[in-house]
Amino acid sequence: MLHRLFDLTGKTALVTGGSKGLGKAIARGLVEAGADIVISSRHEDELRSALAEILSGTSRQGRYVVADMTRRDDVHRLARQALELTGRIDILVNNAGSNTPQPFDQITDEAWDQLVELNLTSIMILSRALIPQMKERRWGRIINITSVLGFVSNFHRSTYSATKAGLIGMTQGAAIDLGPTGITVNCVAPGPFLTDLPGRLLTEEQRRRMAERTILGRWGQPEELVGAVLLLASEAGSYITGETIVVDGGYLAR
Repeated sequence: MLHRLFDLTGKTALVTGGSKGLGKAIARGLVEAGADIVISSRHEDELRSALAEILSGTSRQGRYVVADMTRRDDVHRLARQALELTGRIDILVNNAGSNTPQPFDQITDEAWDQLVELNLTSIMILSRALIPQMKERRWGRIINITSVLGFVSNFHRSTYSATKAGLIGMTQGAAIDLGPTGITVNCVAPGPFLTDLPGRLLTEEQRRRMAERTILGRWGQPEELVGAVLLLASEAGSYITGETIVVDGGYLAR
């Protein structure tokens, strides 16, 4: 019974930003639960090698689509190609996102526009494009990866926090609209996870302080986010919608 609740056999998932970090770990977890997979990112070489790792040792099918989520034409093309390649997308994980730290009074219009387009607008466009075929089957899962910084911000993170807080609000509204059609919409909010992005943006001292703020006293590993996503993607989470599951090692509890 428990195994069947989390079984995704027969489902197809699309994970944006799926070539590395959290997206790659999520894609692997969905495949291990039985789903076929489509991953996207901007770089074909990274997608090719990541897809091989994601599918390794499984019998699942996988494809990739090169797309820049800051370009609206690319987002529309991603939706079309994903459906052409697979025939259906049952589970959409909107994971692609980025961060450009700037003091509030020094935020450039270009940086603001780019982060809003990537972290918020692209999610609306891609979800909207894939919803009709979910409605036809009266079954769908949309999972948006937000952040604990959508609840509490930090130095030079006002733009990022604005987009991630906006994503939580958009998720709640979408859940209300789509609930009667059999589609659930939820967020997962990671805390400090050890991926390439914080590795580039933070000094060693900043990383140490972030770890110390968590109750567990450490950064999370990408695989530790997978359980929350599988819950929301499967029948185990069929009565959960409009919610944000925080996976942060106790970061927000301090």
